Amino acid sequence: MDADVFNQFLDQLNGYVRDRLIPAEQAVIDANAVPEDILREMREMGLFSLTMPEEYGGVGMNVNQYVRTVHAMSYAMPAFRGILSINVGMVCSAFKNGGTEAQKAEWLPRLAAGEIACFGLTEPGSGSDSAGMQTTATRVAGGWRLNGTKRYITNAPQAKVGLIMARTAKENLPRNAHVSAFIVPMDTPGVTVGRPDRKMGQAGSLIADIIMDDVFLADEALLGGEEGKGFIYAMKSLDNGRLSVGAASTGYARRALDTALRYATERKAFGEPIANFQLIQQMLADSEIEIYAAESMMQDVSMRADAGENILRKAAAFKVFGSEMCGRVVDRCVQVHGGAGYLAEYDAERFYRDARIYRIYEGTTQILQLQIAKHMLREFHGQA
Repeated sequence: MDADVFNQFLDQLNGYVRDRLIPAEQAVIDANAVPEDILREMREMGLFSLTMPEEYGGVGMNVNQYVRTVHAMSYAMPAFRGILSINVGMVCSAFKNGGTEAQKAEWLPRLAAGEIACFGLTEPGSGSDSAGMQTTATRVAGGWRLNGTKRYITNAPQAKVGLIMARTAKENLPRNAHVSAFIVPMDTPGVTVGRPDRKMGQAGSLIADIIMDDVFLADEALLGGEEGKGFIYAMKSLDNGRLSVGAASTGYARRALDTALRYATERKAFGEPIANFQLIQQMLADSEIEIYAAESMMQDVSMRADAGENILRKAAAFKVFGSEMCGRVVDRCVQVHGGAGYLAEYDAERFYRDARIYRIYEGTTQILQLQIAKHMLREFHGQA
């Protein structure tokens, strides 16, 4: 997207977030769902087509523009980003990079128009460990049979299509070639979606199990048309997912800091605003410093992605720092509010609950630390 056009879009989006989305947050909490009229507006604004190529009905944003858009969206509660980011940052990326031309032609325009998608990797017994994956895809005449259960799948209750990872070989193969990615319309016979799980936070962003019982899929459902290939592209899309979570954490931390700053200037103790107290100022300043650092990482890694660099390590680093930083900022926000921060009537309590998941999904902090260290050691030994 042209830089001037993007900047105009971002200005409009910032206004939409503050004037429309934030006032609608209580309605999302009450219904535990994003209202249909807001979903319709988001589709009309092209928010489901941000990174789609223009020939498939998309806007054609680069990575930096997409990440800045996620950052702006995430000033509001997480449900608004969550409903579209799986489409845009993960499923669309996997189709673009690994799909056949026929698969792109069929699915990318539908995703760009706002059909909700989900990404099925995690299982009851495996998350980051693909070697433990139990969902199987068995080749049969004319296609495949899928059996297994996926857990904690964001958007599963609303999704029209899922990109589902399944084992296509019994033994574990190098580069996870024992796992393939399948395009699964959610109304396929044998697919059942469980009841939405009750969660600590992130109201309106729904997760549920997906159960597949002898689900038949035609050959065309295999992403990329070749066993063991689609999964690699699906995993590469996790880089985009981690950029999205890092940007979301950074945007939400900014919202929490602004809220804490406002409260500190309004709340008085000992006859003056608590913002005048130096230890309150220290919490505000530390939060500003950390948010600035995360924003700088966000800009750097997204521009490296657009330059064609391998960003696996840096995307992981940004996600870890951004999500951990957000946890510290929302904790300070509660502390600045004092006893009021523990009450549900204040936003600080919700920020604290909402932010906790950022350190877990798209790779826990601990898994990503291991991944970063592994690549550091591999690089070091390669240079020795």
